Amino acid sequence: MQLKTAYDINKTDSKQWASFIESHPQGTVFQSPDMFLLFESAKNFHPLVIIAKDNERITGVLLAVIIREFGGPFGFLSSRTVVYGGPLIDPAISNREAILEEILRELIRAVKNRSVFIQFRNFSDRKSDIPVFESLGFNYMDRLNYLLDTADETLVKKRMSNSKWRQIRKGLEAGAAIIEPENENQVRDFYDILFALYKNKVKKPLPRYSFFKHFYRQTINGQTGIIRLVKYQDKIIGGILSPVQKNKVIYEWYVCGLDQDYKNIYPSVLATWAAIEYGLKNNLETFDFMGVGVPDKDYGVREFKSKFGGELVNFGRFGRINNHFIYTITEIGFNVLALLRKI
Repeated sequence: MQLKTAYDINKTDSKQWASFIESHPQGTVFQSPDMFLLFESAKNFHPLVIIAKDNERITGVLLAVIIREFGGPFGFLSSRTVVYGGPLIDPAISNREAILEEILRELIRAVKNRSVFIQFRNFSDRKSDIPVFESLGFNYMDRLNYLLDTADETLVKKRMSNSKWRQIRKGLEAGAAIIEPENENQVRDFYDILFALYKNKVKKPLPRYSFFKHFYRQTINGQTGIIRLVKYQDKIIGGILSPVQKNKVIYEWYVCGLDQDYKNIYPSVLATWAAIEYGLKNNLETFDFMGVGVPDKDYGVREFKSKFGGELVNFGRFGRINNHFIYTITEIGFNVLALLRKI
């Protein structure tokens, strides 16, 4: 087996890599070359990919991204390595666990001095991998999510709560429209709403605007996913950014709406419906809500998302602390640092 770690996509066979992701049963756009290019273009995002090969045939891929909220001396304090939906190992091979272990070892080696912790956000059930992860210092943590089957529009509407479907109809009948961005200024309007939400309510880090700008530019070229906006009286009042895995899954990555200002329009509901509707119209199998918190802990967003009729799953996460001292400081001050960052 050969392992190669690349920080430059030009040093990979991106066509072979993309083909591997597309054909893998758990393949996701988050492990694709398109996502590498998105991360590479965004400020304070530093992607790397680890590719395992056997006689030039890819047997495993792991795309990770090191994220920092700040440059300079504060950069390391806010640094973390995130892996969405990976690694992906060829399910046909007999030595799957050995390849998984070597890929994880290589990831640790590559990022242990560049980020405070590593987090895997699972998109499928990986409980069978717990022994391998734990042997390398990772802990498994429960995380809930909703998956909505988008194969049948009739069933989607049947499973959705009456209140949510009524809100969708009322918002559209009142004159709201779901649109593709007409220009970059509208994307900026969407980002400004999202930024205010994260600063005042969510209180978690949000990527800089450059991330959203480049995602939008990729959508124009038919890459990575979609952005849908809610427009009312010539004003953008909500929207959703959704990566898409062709023929498989559409993800709710970032969504927002001016719900308090437009109470009878329900912009957040319409934004969520926009992505679900896209999945229905484009023969995608699943709408993935990308997380609704931990079990036995109240989470308002979980109640909101539950009304769309998805199946509750617990695929969990894996986490590894690379620097315990800095991690403790980060846990205490991370929200404060996030609010002070400049756009």
